[in-house]
Amino acid sequence: MPRSTLTREEIVRTAIDLLDDEGLEGLNMRALGKRLGTAATAVYWHVKTKSELVLLAGDQVWDEIELPDLDTVDWRTAAMKMATGLHAMLSRHPWLVQAFGSYLFYGPGKARHDDHSLAVYETGGFAGTDADRAAAAVFTYVLGSALGASATSSLTRRLSRDGGEAEELIQDTLAKANEVAMRFPRLRARLATPAAGYNAAPEQTFERGLRALLNGLEAERDGTP
Repeated sequence: MPRSTLTREEIVRTAIDLLDDEGLEGLNMRALGKRLGTAATAVYWHVKTKSELVLLAGDQVWDEIELPDLDTVDWRTAAMKMATGLHAMLSRHPWLVQAFGSYLFYGPGKARHDDHSLAVYETGGFAGTDADRAAAAVFTYVLGSALGASATSSLTRRLSRDGGEAEELIQDTLAKANEVAMRFPRLRARLATPAAGYNAAPEQTFERGLRALLNGLEAERDGTP
């Protein structure tokens, strides 16, 4: 594709697809150019560096999160929707969780989300820094909840690149971990449950934890001991 017909928007969309498939370590201008059907040099006319490309891609995916209308839903419903929307977005793009440790993200996509998040908690009666703390607490919880899936995705790719069968290696590690767990009563009792899987947790763990967090924030707002 000639650089005259290539657009930054198309480059960013393709970069997101590449990141979803190959992770941060798989993103480079040559691989991106191949997906676009053009030379890597053509990409450089629109995006100068990999870092710039990651920042552009990382900001665009925030637009996938639906912002609830605060005139039609209560703040708790809005907070749940935004948190579950953020969790779903991070699950679709696990590379973004990893990128938080290496890149400083900013842009209109993330700003749009963050501004509405503050509006949710202000609507819920959290004023000033209390709204900031509430929004930050929920964001941190969601980010931590998405970390397991992100780590598993990255690990699976690395094991495959190293020449191994990722699933086989993971299962072998689980078998060894289960042998260790047999020595501990509470872990032993859970070996036959879904929680025994690699980076696994019982169903609805995220939803129940989120509700508990919002309950705590609400109680603190109301001065409930």
